[in-house]
Amino acid sequence: MVQCNETRLDASFAALSDATRRGVLEQLSRADASITDLAGKFHMTLTGMKKHVGVLERAALVTTEKAGRVRTCRLGMRALEEEAAWIERHRQLWSARFDALDKIVEHLKSKEKADARRKRR
Repeated sequence: MVQCNETRLDASFAALSDATRRGVLEQLSRADASITDLAGKFHMTLTGMKKHVGVLERAALVTTEKAGRVRTCRLGMRALEEEAAWIERHRQLWSARFDALDKIVEHLKSKEKADARRKRR
């Protein structure tokens, strides 16, 4: 089960790592679009856009349907809940680490001020 979740996370984060693919998801959140339309909006070849859409499909973030010569893309049914939970766990971890670092810095500043007062006396 863990392996399946890790594979899914890997595919999702790999898909989301590219600005064009994030843009495609943003575009599809507004309306379904053909690969031709997406290629035009992103100023790229049909082949290039097909590759991007393929990565998004493998991550189950996009689905496509072919009708004649037109392949229509739409957002996949899978939400990014697992990815958001992973990010939140790591955000909490880093937040706790930064809070601990802040305490250390404050302690060192207090000690530095106390040492400076002692030297003035």
